[in-house]
Amino acid sequence: MIEIIPAIDIIDGKCVRLSQGNYDSKKVYNENPVEVAKEFEANGVRRLHVVDLDGAASHHVVNYRVLERIAVHTSLVVDFGGGVKSDEDLKIAFESGAQMVTGGSIAVKDPELFCHWLEVYGSEKIILGADVKDYKIAVNGWKDESACELFPFLENYMGKGVRKVICTDISCDGMLSGPSI
Repeated sequence: MIEIIPAIDIIDGKCVRLSQGNYDSKKVYNENPVEVAKEFEANGVRRLHVVDLDGAASHHVVNYRVLERIAVHTSLVVDFGGGVKSDEDLKIAFESGAQMVTGGSIAVKDPELFCHWLEVYGSEKIILGADVKDYKIAVNGWKDESACELFPFLENYMGKGVRKVICTDISCDGMLSGPSI
């Protein structure tokens, strides 16, 4: 099943949009992510994907206070990703209000830890992030390309219990060109 989930990307505590993952192309859409989350909620959205782009670039969770405010001021089911690289980062995300956490770079760089999280928290709470450019998984806030190819990467993790995947085609992201079919 495919579920359409709106996302809020965060840099410096603000809602931003990058073009094809390029941090230099950052455009601020709203200074208040809680306002945006409330608008989604008012329009019938029940689930939100929050991405800490500062965290992704710095290899640890940064914008957890934004996550806290969204969780406190909405009833949205929030999944959080970006910079979740350690047990401590995972703990911060859950304690800040995330009901689910998306791990992408960690699944490439430390598969044992990612699988441990799957075992401890379950496939309902741990989502595989599979952000891709030219069929290769990108890591570190899309700044680096790994050697992992998309479909074998997905098949491997499905065999290990992954049931939810968030997959972004970086070449289409922020380009207003429609979905990557």
